[in-house]
Amino acid sequence: MESLSMAHADFVHLRVHSAYSLSEGAIPVKTLVEMCVTKKMPACAITDTNNLFGALEFASAAAKAGVQPVIGCQMSISREKAGDAQGDKAGMAAGKIGSHAAPEADPVVLLAQTDTGYRNLLKLISLAYLGEADAPEPPPDPQVPMSALERHSDGLIALTGGPAGPVGRLLLDGQMDDARALLERLAAAYPGRLYIELMRHGLDEERRTEPLFLDLAYEFELPIVATNECFFPDASMHEAHDALICIAEGAYVSGSDRRRLSPDHGFKSATEMRALFADLPEAVNNTIVIARRTAFLVESIDPILPPFDCGKDRTEEDELRAQAAAGLEVRLENQILTPNMNATEREHAAEPYLRRLDYELKVIGDMGFPGYFLIVADFIRWTKDQGIPVGPGRGSGAGSVVAWALTITDLDPLRFGLLFERFLNPERVSMPDFDIDFCQERRDEVIRYVQNKYGRDHVAQIITFGKLQARAVLRDVGRVLEIPYGYVDKICKLVPSNPANPPTLDEALVAEPQLRQMAKEDPQIDKLIRIGRQLEGLYRHASTHAAGVVIGDRPLDELIPLYRDPRSDMPVSGFSMKYVEAAGLVKFDFL
Repeated sequence: MESLSMAHADFVHLRVHSAYSLSEGAIPVKTLVEMCVTKKMPACAITDTNNLFGALEFASAAAKAGVQPVIGCQMSISREKAGDAQGDKAGMAAGKIGSHAAPEADPVVLLAQTDTGYRNLLKLISLAYLGEADAPEPPPDPQVPMSALERHSDGLIALTGGPAGPVGRLLLDGQMDDARALLERLAAAYPGRLYIELMRHGLDEERRTEPLFLDLAYEFELPIVATNECFFPDASMHEAHDALICIAEGAYVSGSDRRRLSPDHGFKSATEMRALFADLPEAVNNTIVIARRTAFLVESIDPILPPFDCGKDRTEEDELRAQAAAGLEVRLENQILTPNMNATEREHAAEPYLRRLDYELKVIGDMGFPGYFLIVADFIRWTKDQGIPVGPGRGSGAGSVVAWALTITDLDPLRFGLLFERFLNPERVSMPDFDIDFCQERRDEVIRYVQNKYGRDHVAQIITFGKLQARAVLRDVGRVLEIPYGYVDKICKLVPSNPANPPTLDEALVAEPQLRQMAKEDPQIDKLIRIGRQLEGLYRHASTHAAGVVIGDRPLDELIPLYRDPRSDMPVSGFSMKYVEAAGLVKFDFL
């Protein structure tokens, strides 16, 4: 990274929860980048809780805006079993930091310095959700053991996690020797790459641990760094964010024994951070040092297909030509040519199909996609052999004679005048994408076949994110504010219903004068709508895309983070549809 200009702010945020910290962070990626630009931040880290869901989106948006993206994660580290009665007691004593219940793991922050560090981060995230390959079952909550942190430390900078981190928890419980031993272990795992993290959100835990952290920094000659854990843009959103936390926990805003954050958990300016740490300027300076040390940008990868087994001394292009020629011959005999045709008539009838086949095969070969057609043809052939109903093909893929010859589709493209160029066009390079309908009740069998053929660690479904939309956010906010259900329901019904294109609360307020009138007359309803508007559009939960499946040429955790949907035993990509493709994976639709 080039030296940071004096025109830039002299502090960089290294602890930011975007909206991808589901039901916890309230900073959309676009907003985060805009704040960095407005506050002249030369760099910024994204450190969502146990995920990298927004990493590529943030990396792309930040780089375009001239902000250096730092890819990181707040990772939960399992508490070790040794000395467990005391350890569990310590956890219960210290676990109330920002939460009403003791967690089973403690957070550290990991930031990628290099491509190796980024790949280690992918591995750690995948382990957090899926567990070790030989583990009897995945962890109940996403977390990794300390041993995994040590194994996958190359290329990563680690921050100790503040008072809620594993060292801070031990300090709060008075276990100085254990804290010292754990810090020594972290320093050995991250030589020259471990920073003692100091926070000042006005919390008692921070005041109690800071002098102890400074003593340890001096004793072990470790650098300190100032962070501000950001969950929302600024203090004006603290009230709405508090409601979001209650929605996530099933709590009421009026409740006393629940997680609370302070108005200081916003995206502070460099001036505010300099003032806050005026007595420890080196802690703020080190944010710039870390930004320089993490000047790594994740690059998009061209699509990587798994190899298709074509036998010895035969390329995928050769195999595709052979299968397509044989398949077209069968199609012509069964559907185009008739017994009463003479040789000339047969040749004349077949000629446009053969010409189109040659043209398509050349385009497919030049674009590097023979393997894609072979993979799709293989699992469709297997599906039909099992008697599983398959649709005739729809979308632009129905314009391919090669697809028709391979029985991927069942529509004759020439008969219906369908264009191949709508599916694959050398002038507009994009991956082919067949929309294939399988019997809903037996679709899982097809996916299992693909898993068995290419390897269970090479195949995953694709993640998708549910948003808080107008009616749902009003119901959720109404519940945590303890507004009677019937009253909230009446308000929700004033929001126009359009499942295909749900209106926003702003649009509903414009369209429905009664909604505006109720907000004007009743302060409680005004508050409901005001908080609802602030939370609307944030991500609430992750789930599995109904149709998308990715197949890799290597274990997927080498290319993407993996996630586990509690409702499925199949791995799920930790990137959404758009970004799995940017990470080098090819999507297949199993509709």
